[in-house]
Amino acid sequence: MSKLSGLGGRLYRGDTSIDFIGKRRRWYAFSGLLIIASAIALSLQGLHLGIEFKGGSSYTVTKTGISIEDARSAVDSTSIPGEVIVQKVGTNKVRVQTGSLSVEQSNAVQDALATKFSVTTDVIDTQIVGPSWGKEITRKALYGLFAFLIVVLLYLAMAFEPKMAAAAILAVIHDVFITVGIYALVGFDVTPATVIGFLTILGYSLYDTVVVFDKVRENTRTITSTSKMTYSQAANLAVNQTLVRSFNTSLIALMPVGSILFVGAGLLGAGTLKDLSLALFIGLATGTYSSIFIATPILAVLREREPAMKALAKRVNSRSGATTTPVVAVVDSGKRGPRNQPKRKTRR
Repeated sequence: MSKLSGLGGRLYRGDTSIDFIGKRRRWYAFSGLLIIASAIALSLQGLHLGIEFKGGSSYTVTKTGISIEDARSAVDSTSIPGEVIVQKVGTNKVRVQTGSLSVEQSNAVQDALATKFSVTTDVIDTQIVGPSWGKEITRKALYGLFAFLIVVLLYLAMAFEPKMAAAAILAVIHDVFITVGIYALVGFDVTPATVIGFLTILGYSLYDTVVVFDKVRENTRTITSTSKMTYSQAANLAVNQTLVRSFNTSLIALMPVGSILFVGAGLLGAGTLKDLSLALFIGLATGTYSSIFIATPILAVLREREPAMKALAKRVNSRSGATTTPVVAVVDSGKRGPRNQPKRKTRR
């Protein structure tokens, strides 16, 4: 811990520095690979929408020693149309999801499951969602997402500056797209809990980005008058100064979410926790990454195109060149000029 605190102090003072801005092409390339992989996963597998979005019926049976094979054979005996998804939830639950069914077909599925597992139909947890209701939920979820992005964009533009807002929104889109791609790759169902997780990671990603941008604004408030460093150098210093804080905050946030994902969803089999915790875990990790490696480099590139920042870069480079040239000349020549010795006075 003492080494970490010492490293944080050196990073904050600038004694130790990691060149995040200068090596931005590496981070862009890595993010590009993640985005391409997410696009491939979405095109090949797509998102597995829950019945809340696409409509359908869900039947959950709770009994010790239950199996997926028995549940599937019971549903197949009813000869209902469409795809049937059978999943094991925990150790003693099986969930069967079907498309939209009529009342007679739904009753047939319940009777088949009750007969197969020797339970009453009242024990079976049945959920029926119509296709129109699912479309309404989808529309409201998309409206909520776009409204969130617009409000955040306006707030960041007023609180900071438009280019900071643009860089932050690009980082958020980066996080959401990668999270959605991993969701498609893993094959988890997209439920209302997943949408809540997406909105949560949007807020966390922006929080981490705003912390870094606030330090960038502090370092660049009088940058054109001092001419000590370029905008990119000041932004890189801000990232280094907030690096330890971002790491500690993200680690503390990932630990309980990881516990929910691997213990609550993996061992206990809580389906809602699985949908929510996976989105949170991936989003927290990508949000921390994007605030350091994506958002700030994009901001630096946008600001360095301004005429004032171009002039500042020329002044800083000329000043650094003027201070280093005489030293290089002395080192390269390896010669020393004649020294003027003081004249000795003769005593009488």
